[in-house]
Amino acid sequence: MPKPAKVKVRVSTQPVVVMEAEVARKIRQHARTSMKAEVCGVLIGNTEHERMTVEACIAGINAAQGGAHVTFTQDTWEHIYKIKDQEYPDHKIVGWYHSHPGFGVFLSEHDLFIQQNFFSNPQQVAWVYDPHTDEEGCFGWIGGNIEKLSAIRVGYSQDVEITAASAHDFDEEADDGALDSMVRTDREQRRVEPAWMKWTTRVLGYLACILLGFMVCFVFLNWRWAPVFEQAERYGQLVEALRQFDIQHPGILGPAGGGSSNGLNQPPAPQEKIPAENKNEKGNNGKH
Repeated sequence: MPKPAKVKVRVSTQPVVVMEAEVARKIRQHARTSMKAEVCGVLIGNTEHERMTVEACIAGINAAQGGAHVTFTQDTWEHIYKIKDQEYPDHKIVGWYHSHPGFGVFLSEHDLFIQQNFFSNPQQVAWVYDPHTDEEGCFGWIGGNIEKLSAIRVGYSQDVEITAASAHDFDEEADDGALDSMVRTDREQRRVEPAWMKWTTRVLGYLACILLGFMVCFVFLNWRWAPVFEQAERYGQLVEALRQFDIQHPGILGPAGGGSSNGLNQPPAPQEKIPAENKNEKGNNGKH
């Protein structure tokens, strides 16, 4: 991995860089296509005094890629100028971009060599993006040296406003954290969700949980009570079969059969009464 080049913050006016959000999105998308090797491209836009506007980018096709370096080849420059002449004839190359997959945002010695030899115009910058951590930064010329810039804005043209305070001077003792905190990207703006979206997501989540709970309970109860219901159904079918058999064949099953022709539903047959004279005969016979 290349060693970070020492970047000093000097007391000097630095240019204001305004990048279109769509350009930043394309740079990130290009960098994520290669998570192990660097990719590169150029920035297309216009400059006005100390303000630079980046309106497009052209990917560096056929660049010499490496794990910790990238180089613009002759084929790469031919492709870049061909696209620029066709699509952006009235714009300038205002800088270049490249990725640092997994090793932070800085300019290595190799990156400084490219900036000094191919993008030596004071109004050209270097944009660095790390696709592993989503960190990004911009470096430019200040007082003849390549330094990290802080007056950076990323957004849509109608939403970007540059004030005079955006290009004020910084002291030598200003730390990198204070400078990085001023870099605003559209990724940070997307993190703020509207209130209605939060409530809608929350309500839908609750409804999904309730529906899932009902489904789990239904499956559990069906599995738990299915044998009981099946046994009760079989018992009912057996009782009904016995009743039908008793109706067709009365008297076979007896009272236990449950039929309506005999058994429990009919009163017991009355006992025959013996005539009195028969009783007397029986008694007389017994005496003699």
